[in-house]
Amino acid sequence: MFAFLKAIVLGAILSGVISAVVGHAGGTGGAASVHHFVIEGFGFYWSWVLFVGGTLLAFAIFMMLE
Repeated sequence: MFAFLKAIVLGAILSGVISAVVGHAGGTGGAASVHHFVIEGFGFYWSWVLFVGGTLLAFAIFMMLE
């Protein structure tokens, strides 16, 4: 269970960094589907596809390390 929580954090960081780079350059990331969100005046780029993929990848790596 702890491995999954660590994987969620790493998946969020991966998605945030890659989405920010791709979105700031004006792209949509193709299949990554990067979108610009504004919540309470704070704008950021996000991709659920990258988040899920990064979380699953990190979780698999953490499980292999145990």
